[in-house]
Amino acid sequence: MRNVPVAEVDDLDRAVLAIGTDYPPDHLLVWHEHRRAQVLYAATGVMRVETADGSWTIPTARAVLIPPLTRHQVTMTGVSTRSLYIEPAAVPWFPARCQAVDVSALLRALILEAVEMEPRYAEHSRDAAVAALILHELRNLAPLPLDVPLPSHPGLRGLCEAFLRQPDIHDPPARWCASLNVSERTLARLFQRGTGLSFSQWRQRACILQSLPHLTAGVPVTRIAVTLGYDNPAAYTAAFKRLLGRPPTAYRSPAADVRSRAP
Repeated sequence: MRNVPVAEVDDLDRAVLAIGTDYPPDHLLVWHEHRRAQVLYAATGVMRVETADGSWTIPTARAVLIPPLTRHQVTMTGVSTRSLYIEPAAVPWFPARCQAVDVSALLRALILEAVEMEPRYAEHSRDAAVAALILHELRNLAPLPLDVPLPSHPGLRGLCEAFLRQPDIHDPPARWCASLNVSERTLARLFQRGTGLSFSQWRQRACILQSLPHLTAGVPVTRIAVTLGYDNPAAYTAAFKRLLGRPPTAYRSPAADVRSRAP
């Protein structure tokens, strides 16, 4: 199925529904939730998924698992998605919180195939076998650290959200302390309790993940490093590899590389 609202087919008696959707540039899918579990796969572009407790940046060829009844909104940058909507009873292992995941070549092929299937596929058919194999493959997904957790503390959350709009790797904790009227020790405690990360770990992760849409768009690494406040491109690249295990070039789309080489 393509460009069909899930609400129109949600009551079908099938464990797996697959829908492909093309979005206009810089589209915002406002706050909503689904009865089914969702596997949201970025066939092209970059998605930013937000919930009450965090933000997930999902580059091309990766996916995010969204639990049933989780309110979320999605910011789309040049995105075409392929979504699996799955009956909760079919995935009792599904995470309770959104989770970014890598997608194997096999699962990618299965997702693309599922979008072409008739939604009311016959039991014991080839299409039913594809759906069953999808459920098996989903259990083997490798998680990716593509989330920025957000604290519930109102003042700290406001500062975190402002930072995500304008990240700076050298933003000093003293500025945050002054804004909240707390000591650095208290700030460290608030960060650890609210995000599970130290201030410097959160700041580093936020900067790296906020750079992903720019990489996909073809912005040169040198310019990204300068914009984020890194001392040089090598420092940015090293931080990127520490977090994601691969260099920034691994997250560039082929189209972006062509654009960046154009005169």
